[in-house]
Amino acid sequence: MWFFTKQKPILSRLIPEGYVDIHSHLLPGIDDGCASWEETQMRCAELKALGIHHFTATPHIMAGVWHNNRATIEPLAQSFSDHIALESSSLHWAAEYMLDAEFTQKLQEGPLCTLKENLVLVEMSYQQPPLALYDWLFELQVEGYRPVLAHPERYNFYHGKMEEYRRLKKAGCLFQLNLPALTGYYGWPVLKTAALLLNEGLYDYSGTDVHHEKHVQALSQPLAVKNEKAVVELLQKNVDFYTK
Repeated sequence: MWFFTKQKPILSRLIPEGYVDIHSHLLPGIDDGCASWEETQMRCAELKALGIHHFTATPHIMAGVWHNNRATIEPLAQSFSDHIALESSSLHWAAEYMLDAEFTQKLQEGPLCTLKENLVLVEMSYQQPPLALYDWLFELQVEGYRPVLAHPERYNFYHGKMEEYRRLKKAGCLFQLNLPALTGYYGWPVLKTAALLLNEGLYDYSGTDVHHEKHVQALSQPLAVKNEKAVVELLQKNVDFYTK
């Protein structure tokens, strides 16, 4: 007897027209993403082939590692069109802030490099949550910002602890899913957590977090979560991100 199962859709084929990638590392030589304008051109062309035409460069800002700021990021972003020849494509820029020992100083110096309006992309160490995590989330909001936590599914210290994710949401965090997680790129524990967050409707936005070719290739793999409807609805939240 033959048994037939529904073929899983390719993730990239679910990406809607007008989708804006709000998390990527496309600017060259500024962090652990693209190393040159040639590499940036390749990554952007690959993403465009998958239906992503609108990018947001979010270089890391991390104490002792990536000393980026508005002065290092903005000139590179403004020269994007001089180096990258892609029709019907656009680039916005912001930053991905590590919540670390220097974050309070960066917040005080301001203004922060936001995704749009008051939305600030932040991340944590993968080893453990910072002791001052909730203090920083509170301080951000006191200063008028809204934290967008990058790839919450990847923090293994929260795996199996859905109450911690709910606590973060109650503390004012928005959640941004890394799309490669939906194809199993980061492994089973991350995939499982992404599915749980997706099913509970805890994600607000998504992004590729593309650093290199393997991240792009992961987007062309079959969807590894069952809730296709929730994925489609989440992807739609990024459509016209900068115009709505």
